[in-house]
Amino acid sequence: MEVLERSSLVLGQRESPTETLYQALLHDRQQDSTNIPLLVVVAARSMSETLTLENQSVCAIMGGEAWNTAWAARLPNRCASTKAGCEMIIFDEDRASDSPFVERVWRCHSEGAAPFLSIAASRCELVVSRLQGKVTMTVRGPETRATPLGDCPGDGEWLGILLKLGTFLPLLPTRTLVDAEVNLPAVSRNSFWLFGSVWQLPDYDNADTFVDWLVRQGLLACEPVVDAALQGQLKDCSLSTIQRRFLRATGLTQSAARQIERARYARHLLQQGVSILDTVFEAGYFDQPHLTRSLSYLIGQTPAQLREKSRPEQMPFLYKTTPFE
Repeated sequence: MEVLERSSLVLGQRESPTETLYQALLHDRQQDSTNIPLLVVVAARSMSETLTLENQSVCAIMGGEAWNTAWAARLPNRCASTKAGCEMIIFDEDRASDSPFVERVWRCHSEGAAPFLSIAASRCELVVSRLQGKVTMTVRGPETRATPLGDCPGDGEWLGILLKLGTFLPLLPTRTLVDAEVNLPAVSRNSFWLFGSVWQLPDYDNADTFVDWLVRQGLLACEPVVDAALQGQLKDCSLSTIQRRFLRATGLTQSAARQIERARYARHLLQQGVSILDTVFEAGYFDQPHLTRSLSYLIGQTPAQLREKSRPEQMPFLYKTTPFE
């Protein structure tokens, strides 16, 4: 099988998701001289249809029972609930990375079903899911809002490679991954198809090496403009050039990326016991209502709920989060 390499697919906008997906796949198929079956699985909240394109299966899945492994790829941005004081999602370990393309590597497993809350995230991620006897390699994109999801099934295992902001797959436009994800076709329990080649699934220890090989093959790249723009260090580029390159690499505007990181930083402060008023000041919000609106939309909980931990959900792990300058 071959995964979608180029796409004009735009999710969550005015265009019909079905028509946009069809046109993107039709264009790509016409440009492709191979006869390899094309399978693309897109998990988008605005879509719930199954299409057929030139006898090639194209599935769009969403919500409830149909989410299956699609929601599971977003575990590091989710809040796991507890039952009878027992945590359903157990984060075994996470670590920083020496790779300039990777933010962190993590792994976890589940013990029993529990509801999840997906929260906003600015970075892309590669996730290996082992769930109900099925192994899935998922490329997941940024999330622009908090979204309550169904129960997490038990007895699952996940490995995640969180990419640094500005790191992207050139053949899979990040704009097509916003509030969505792509499951790459599996070859076996230990390998998958990626842009016409068979790749071994990474593990916790060799994740950095896996990323290095992707970079060498030109399948993973980093846009230096992103970090420079966020640090205010770009003076020789026009604003339109900066905006275009930032959006191409991250799928987000600078404003959206800043808002997401600020909300995640505020969440971190509140969960560390910082008062709501001090969080307003530290995270750079205008006032408490501004903080409340931002967290309710991007994190899915109010400042009081986060600080008092009055909701049943729990954050998986809190690595150091800081807002952009």
